[in-house]
Amino acid sequence: MSAITSPTRLLLPYQPPWDWRQFHGHFALRCLPGVECLGEQVYRRSVRLGEASGWIDVRPQTDRPALRLELHLATDAAPHAPALVQRVRRMFDLDAEPGAIAAHLGADPLLRPLLDAWPGLRLPTAFDPFEQAVRAIVGQQVTVKAAVTITRRLVERFGEPLGNAVADGPQRLFPSPRALAEADLEGIGMPGKRVATLQRFAAAVAAGELALHVEDGAQALVARLCALPGIGPWTAEYVALRAFGEADAFPSADLGLLKSPVWGAAGISARELQRRAQAWSPWRAYAAVYLWQAYSLGNRLGG
Repeated sequence: MSAITSPTRLLLPYQPPWDWRQFHGHFALRCLPGVECLGEQVYRRSVRLGEASGWIDVRPQTDRPALRLELHLATDAAPHAPALVQRVRRMFDLDAEPGAIAAHLGADPLLRPLLDAWPGLRLPTAFDPFEQAVRAIVGQQVTVKAAVTITRRLVERFGEPLGNAVADGPQRLFPSPRALAEADLEGIGMPGKRVATLQRFAAAVAAGELALHVEDGAQALVARLCALPGIGPWTAEYVALRAFGEADAFPSADLGLLKSPVWGAAGISARELQRRAQAWSPWRAYAAVYLWQAYSLGNRLGG
């Protein structure tokens, strides 16, 4: 691997309100040891950019509405820096228009108290779509904590060491599609059918048979994912939401959404939630964020 160049530091501005605590809480629950590191005022993770790699350091700024991004990239990864900056902006949802979103969702009296309680919630998005899709498949019908445990095993067994890592930074890269497709996942902690789903998915991505993008729309991606055995609408919609930050993606069968306290003790059915959410379009993903925020006061399954 090429040597790491001197770090590049950039300021990434955003339109307030934006709350570091929301992202810190999101990452704290899902932080993947080896790939990610989280401190009170810093988030670090390894990044794969084609055949090159490196790591990033993101910190909130107290004197201005901006994040400081520090890029630690190998010399052969330097041409990827502009695209990397855009991925970080998407990851921290820095280009959202909180006023427009709040005006639309606040028209629903059910959501208005949530918007008042937590103004400007954003849509945390994964750095890497393949990694997020793997996490979603692993996380089918298990808690977030259990999914992180299993995904950590994947990283420890099949993730490549990160060249020129620092002691207090990420140490490994997330496994590549080919590595997971060809891996022996015996004893990894998942049912056999889910292992088969994961490896079919990884193999399809590795072979170029499954395109992980939303250039033709989120629903086209959902359809491509659902065509694979073992991937249903919840997983596909969740990937669209968390992997690409699609503002109108909405996994209506998610337990956290169905059991959010706004619905009362009985909850709501997926069919009724899907109907109710039509009024929230084109910002349904942000409505989901608010429902998950309310739900997070209780259980930690979903979201």
